[in-house]
Amino acid sequence: MTDTLTPLEAPTLPRPAYRRQFIKQDGRELFLYGYTPHKGTPLPQEGGEVAKGGELRWHPLRQEWNVYAPHRQNRTFKPASADNPLAPSQPGGAPTEIPFQDFELAVFENKFTSLHTEAPAPIEIQGLRSARARGRCEVVVYTPEAQGNLHTIGQDQRRLLLAAWNDRYQALFEAGCEFVLPFENRGDEVGVTLPHPHGQIYGFPFIPSVQQNAALAFAEGYDLSADLTRHVPEYSVSSAGGIEAFCPPYARFPFEVWLAPQRRVAGPWDFSPEEADGFAHLLGDITRRYDAYFERETAYMLSLHAAPRETEDSFHFTAQFYPLLRAPGRVKYLASVEQSTGAFTVDVMPERAAQTLRAL
Repeated sequence: MTDTLTPLEAPTLPRPAYRRQFIKQDGRELFLYGYTPHKGTPLPQEGGEVAKGGELRWHPLRQEWNVYAPHRQNRTFKPASADNPLAPSQPGGAPTEIPFQDFELAVFENKFTSLHTEAPAPIEIQGLRSARARGRCEVVVYTPEAQGNLHTIGQDQRRLLLAAWNDRYQALFEAGCEFVLPFENRGDEVGVTLPHPHGQIYGFPFIPSVQQNAALAFAEGYDLSADLTRHVPEYSVSSAGGIEAFCPPYARFPFEVWLAPQRRVAGPWDFSPEEADGFAHLLGDITRRYDAYFERETAYMLSLHAAPRETEDSFHFTAQFYPLLRAPGRVKYLASVEQSTGAFTVDVMPERAAQTLRAL
């Protein structure tokens, strides 16, 4: 059984950190990240077979891949707090995904994965283009505490999260992934089934159409840095360490916020220490502003858009927040027009959204 402890290569962290790599009893990898070397003894674990992903099918009209993973129908759904699978395990208690009594931040292979390095051969259907769903799906557990968010976990923990993201970026690109997407789903309206503060990482065997289009725009000369200069201060929400938080004038969601470095970088692995600190701060600051304005835990989707493979020379990294609320107590539903055409109807002007969030 593999169990190794190594210093984490993260020059932008405020102090040294470490990564422990552990192979669970069912064969899945677990990584424990922390400022203190993790040396805990593993507790009893669950074994058994784990499904190895689904399959890809090509949509001939949308010109994009869809992922099919029917085994995910049986994934964990809103368990009782006593059965929280993302909590640390306890002696005599039911095993969780993390078989240790404590940890700082954890990343593990998703048990209900849709992408896997050993994905099975797809079903053969005449006239249909299909492929193995090779790739990787991981769960990122921000904290051992069952309650919290990107604001409340604090700056040191957000810096550690950024270092873990960068470590996984490197590993997944080295493993052959074409595009890597760290993301977070938050709130019932987004469909979150586990309230414990966490996100996910998908390593794709292809470049999704959204990122293909973005890469093409950057390659053809779109200059986000110049746009940032033009859009500040009207669309600015906040800034820190060379990172701008702003509501893009072409936002598709009410109160949509992007975080972008003022200079072009391909991904957060290229941040300076000041940019890493500013980015981590703004992750918490935007979460705080959302919750203050909507007067509740804000349902949102957060995704990190770094350069797909072989587009690093022109791609400009952004992190994008999509709230699922349009006003306190009012949900933004993605109805027929948006779903059918991709043309969103936005209820709040981006400049007004920026002014509202900036004032908090």
